[in-house]
Amino acid sequence: MKPSYVYILKCSDGTYYTGVTSNLTQRIYRHDTGYFPDCYTYKRRPVSLVFYCEFTNINLAFEKEKQIKKWSKAKKEALIDGHYDALINLAKKNFK
Repeated sequence: MKPSYVYILKCSDGTYYTGVTSNLTQRIYRHDTGYFPDCYTYKRRPVSLVFYCEFTNINLAFEKEKQIKKWSKAKKEALIDGHYDALINLAKKNFK
């Protein structure tokens, strides 16, 4: 199977964008050059790749992308920084 990648970009405004692709180099280039005018990153350029992981199953990559998109900024930064033990403690809590 063709490899797929989940990636996180840091945008110029300090926010993060999470995506999935089968061609990481090309996708990052397109984000950084404004190839996608309707994309979240278009007005937040330049962007920099701060994290990526490779998957052999595209469905797992899509699942992980959706999961990461729901995470808080602090949890994404723990992932980016390799602080994997902290991830469980950074889960969003709802005290309604």
